[in-house]
Amino acid sequence: MPTQTSSIHEARGDLRICSFLPSGTEILFALGLGDSVMGVTFECDYPPEARTKPIVVHSQLPSGLPEREIDRQVREFSERGQSLYRLDAEKLRKIKPHLIITQALCQVCAASPDDLGPALEVLCPVPAVLTLSPHSLQDVWEDIIAVGHATGRVTQARELVTMLTGQIANVERTPSDTRLRVLCLEWLDPPFVAGHWVPEMVALAGGVDVLGRVGQPGFQVSWEEIAASDPDLILAMPCGYHQADVELELGIVHFPPVWHSLRAVRNNHVFPMDASSHFSRPGPRLALGIATMAELFARCRRSSTVNAVQA
Repeated sequence: MPTQTSSIHEARGDLRICSFLPSGTEILFALGLGDSVMGVTFECDYPPEARTKPIVVHSQLPSGLPEREIDRQVREFSERGQSLYRLDAEKLRKIKPHLIITQALCQVCAASPDDLGPALEVLCPVPAVLTLSPHSLQDVWEDIIAVGHATGRVTQARELVTMLTGQIANVERTPSDTRLRVLCLEWLDPPFVAGHWVPEMVALAGGVDVLGRVGQPGFQVSWEEIAASDPDLILAMPCGYHQADVELELGIVHFPPVWHSLRAVRNNHVFPMDASSHFSRPGPRLALGIATMAELFARCRRSSTVNAVQA
């Protein structure tokens, strides 16, 4: 649920907003506030106009690292009590934002309120801070409304949520008696299963998530646990990766022998997903992620039916 650590600035024509998370940036643009966005993160790439905004949040990790090395360095940062993100205090001082949107869901995925302290000390006047922390789809919709309240766009926010929930309601789902068993991996090396809203998305798309826990964080699993779950298909959706990047990861990760024994792998039912666009960012495009899943499930079910008939 969203929390507010200081009074929200009244909506005005020169409202200046800094977004410390990509989903926040997407929400702001979806509410027609693109002109008010004055600072974003290094990962804010949607809509394309977001890339033209000043970057005020940078990663401390080098780019191009393999997944196992990213996991190792993330653990080291955590053990040292260090943040994975660096704020550009000088740019923030020049921008003088009225509102900063941040998150308290995951210390790894985006800058959090803990990173704000030093930056707030140099900002005058002190901006309002809206902290988002969604664990479910309903929380995501409520976060959109909260951003609307904070920016004077409540009507637009409610209309957006109505449109998104309507899109989800119109998704054609697989009949309950033929639902596929789905494994969603939010990290490949080592393997983590996706949590929070992703298992809910799988269910709404007509599948059964074999390991994910609705409303709970993703977690690391063993390859033995994955083998025991016996999924019909595997969705590879490493957090922070777009589909083309996931395709590359599937080709370079050194999977253990048990991976190649999985039924889904043997049947070529391992699919690279656009995690950043449709799954890992709690924003408006989750609705498209559900539709994408539903189409994939239907296609796999048809393929399985044809193979059974031919056999």
